[in-house]
Amino acid sequence: MVGLSLGEKHFIKGGIDQNIRSDGRKRDSYRPIFVETGVIPQANGSARVRMGATEVIASVKAELGRPSALHPDKGKVAIFVDCSAVAEPTFEGRGGEELSAELSVALERCLLGGTSGAGAGIDLTSLIVAEGKICWDLYIDSLVISSDGNLLDALAAAIKAALANTAIPKVNISAAASGDEQPEVDISDEEFLQFDTSAVPVIITLTQVGRHYIVDATSEEESHMSSAVSISVNRKGHICGLTKRGGEGLDPSVVSDMISVAQHLSELLMSRLDSEISAAEAEGGDEEL
Repeated sequence: MVGLSLGEKHFIKGGIDQNIRSDGRKRDSYRPIFVETGVIPQANGSARVRMGATEVIASVKAELGRPSALHPDKGKVAIFVDCSAVAEPTFEGRGGEELSAELSVALERCLLGGTSGAGAGIDLTSLIVAEGKICWDLYIDSLVISSDGNLLDALAAAIKAALANTAIPKVNISAAASGDEQPEVDISDEEFLQFDTSAVPVIITLTQVGRHYIVDATSEEESHMSSAVSISVNRKGHICGLTKRGGEGLDPSVVSDMISVAQHLSELLMSRLDSEISAAEAEGGDEEL
């Protein structure tokens, strides 16, 4: 990102103090959001999301696997993020690798409930075909195409849209198996199960700049941040995960206020995404016809 002059920095921070950001938004307002689904035909589901000048793609690939011994009643989901150097020159080399790993961990923590699975927004039990024997493994790959801030929220929105676009083949167990033997299965080429995304949360990142925090920060605004808290909230307003970055600590009362704000904003973001995803899916359906 191009360095900012002292005057530009004062302009950005002064605008946030007065609740008039440099692009005309208020502190709690999002940039325009655009969703397109089915962008990668080879995947089980995919979506492209643009938030302002930030653009990301997410794809879902489903493969049959075996549940872990620790969780025989659950399928598995892995999330990977690739920060392309084309999106931002600083992503080239180690900088991009570190950010990719950081975003992947944050997404897993916010969407899958971390290692414990508590509060998971994706129901892993729905991926079981035969308990302890066969499950669906979902590989979610995300690519940052253009970066202008708020990557985590945009990636989470793209994953939610890609999952809404995901069709998993229906599997019938043709022959049961005893002991450690794997049962025989028939995978349908014609019948598919649509992935249920009703419980998949959105992520709201509140970025602290001076005395205030803002939503959907641009890269310029993020360069002024002292800290940022990302909160994943589901349709019922329940908190599914929380992650923080930035060195400055936050008072517990401030975090509590941030959570309340995130719960309110999640309703608005969820509604906008639902509308965009429905329109994108309807457009895709019309094209198939």
